[in-house]
This record gives sequence, structure tokens and C-alpha cells, in this order.
Amino acid sequence: MTALMEVQDLTKRYGGFTALDKVTLTLSDDAPSMTAVAGESGSGKTTLARMMLGFIEPTEGAVLYAGKDVAKMSASEKRQFRREVQPVFQDPFEVFNPFYRIDHVLTTPVKRYHLADTEAKAQALIEDALKRVGLRPQDTLGRFPHELSGGQRQRVMVARAVLLRPRMIVADEPVSMVDASLRATILDELRTLNRDLGISIVYITHDLTTAFQICDNIVVLYRGTVAEAGAVERVIGDPKHPYSQLLVSSIPLPDLDKVWGTDEIPVTEANAARANSGCPFAPRCPSVMEQCWRRPPPKFVPDTQRLATCYLYENSPEAPDDDVASVFRPPQPVNSDVGNPI
Repeated sequence: MTALMEVQDLTKRYGGFTALDKVTLTLSDDAPSMTAVAGESGSGKTTLARMMLGFIEPTEGAVLYAGKDVAKMSASEKRQFRREVQPVFQDPFEVFNPFYRIDHVLTTPVKRYHLADTEAKAQALIEDALKRVGLRPQDTLGRFPHELSGGQRQRVMVARAVLLRPRMIVADEPVSMVDASLRATILDELRTLNRDLGISIVYITHDLTTAFQICDNIVVLYRGTVAEAGAVERVIGDPKHPYSQLLVSSIPLPDLDKVWGTDEIPVTEANAARANSGCPFAPRCPSVMEQCWRRPPPKFVPDTQRLATCYLYENSPEAPDDDVASVFRPPQPVNSDVGNPI
């Protein structure tokens, strides 16, 4: 398998706090896929996203893009990396300068990366990118950010990413601040970019429902560690790790006989106060065992296309390597000219 990006034993510490702890993940370049990184607030999702984008450097481990360490790239290599790995952030308003018209965020990358040699070609590229994300150029260009809705602003940022014909997009909670009526539209546009343009998507989210709808694979993080990973249908459809089970049980269902929130796992005072050098979920786990407190569990493979970091499955084989992608659903090849010069 040719690797587009490799995350190797990635660890990030802020003082005495560990935001991410030895996460290893490989994204294939052979067939672009959509991979969700899910978990509650504070699980390390955004830290992982920002390190994959090269915005912050790891305390330990490395991020490799096309075989090169992002932290050690030359200026020209970093420039190419910035073009080929594009972000889509959570807040669609924060990234705009309110003194510039919308056109500014679209014309700047065209000029910086010399995507067109005439004004007419540049305009055609911009209009095509806007149309790809469902925006009418005549209703979008020439306006200020505050004149667009949140959904429109977010789609402009997706259009900006598309302009550069990236090989990968890291979307950090791209629909959490968008009206429910527009979420499906934006997520469908991301899926279309993956399917039609062959762009790999890393979708950072706390929403398992949308991850299930659009992604091929999923990584569930808890306090900076991988709790469970694998094909999205397996992990969400039949979760094995107690934390994944808790997350899935928190999804509201149209069942009038079930009271939402009754599956919450309380933390006892004794468990909260107990010293723990093992599984980070031990204080909240209803199935905690003595060995869970002593040492972190390895990654077991309870069935195909899934791993779970939990001693409940110690009779199952361990993952052949520490790369959570070893149990991902094999991606299907995509016919695409992504990455070719524009």
C-alpha cells in the first residue's frame, strides 16, 4: 500500500497534560477514502487534525506526507504540502477578514500558486469551484462575509480548498456551527469531492450519525488514545469498546419507550480517586478489571475490520501492528486526475 500520510506514534504534551498519546495511522494513496476521527470534547481530535496539517509539531513521533517528515520539510516541500493538504475549519466566519470581500479568499490562492495565467482563466477556476459546492458565483462574489449565511461561508471555504485540487482535506467539525438544514448538503459535497475528484477526507467530528452516513472508516479517541477503530459500519453498528458503546447509546433514537440518556455511566468517587496507570477509560468503565488499572491494554482484533483497545478481548489476536488503519475497510479505487498540475 502506498501511503499518502503516515502518523507515527504521534504524541503531544502541554506541560503535564497529554493531549494525544502514541497514535499511529496510515492513509492510503492507492484509493482515497473518508476517515472519521470521533470522540467527545477533549479527546484529542483537533490536536490530531492540527498536527496532520503541520500547524503544530508533535512532542514525540512524526507526521509523514508522501514519505517526508512534515516538520523537516524544506520551504519548497512545505509549499507543496500546503497546497495538497487543505483544511476546512469549524468556524466559517473566523477565517474571513471582514474588511475583504469573499473574492479575496479565492483569488489569493490562485495568485500564490500560479493556478492561472490570465484573469479570465482565474475567474473560470473560481466560478467552477463555487459551482462544485452548490454556490451561484453571481450571488456569492463581490459580497462581504457578513452578507452570507454560515452555510454559504462554510461552502466558500470548501470551494477554496477545491481550487487547489488537493489530495487531502482535513475537515475539523465542518458542520457543527451550521444549521441542520445545511449539514446534509455540505456533507454530501464532501462525499462528492471524495468520490468524483479522488480527494482523501479526514472528518473530525463528535457526531457519530454523520460519520456513519458519509465515512468509510472511523477512529474513536478517548483522552488522546485510540479506543476503537475500523470500518464505520462495524464500529458504530456493533461497538465493542465500552466507551464506543456509551457514545452510540447517546445517539437519540425515535423510540418513545426509551428515555434518552439512561445509559450514562456514572463515575464513583472511589474510581475517580484511584491511581491509574492503565486504561484511561477505567474510572468510567462498567466492565473494569484489576488489570485495567495497572497497564494500558494492547489493541486486540475481536473480529475483521475492527480493533478495540480493551482487555475484554484479550483472548482475541492482537493487531499485527500499531497502525489502526490495518483494520480499515479496504478503499475502492477511484479514477481521478487529482494531483495533476492545473
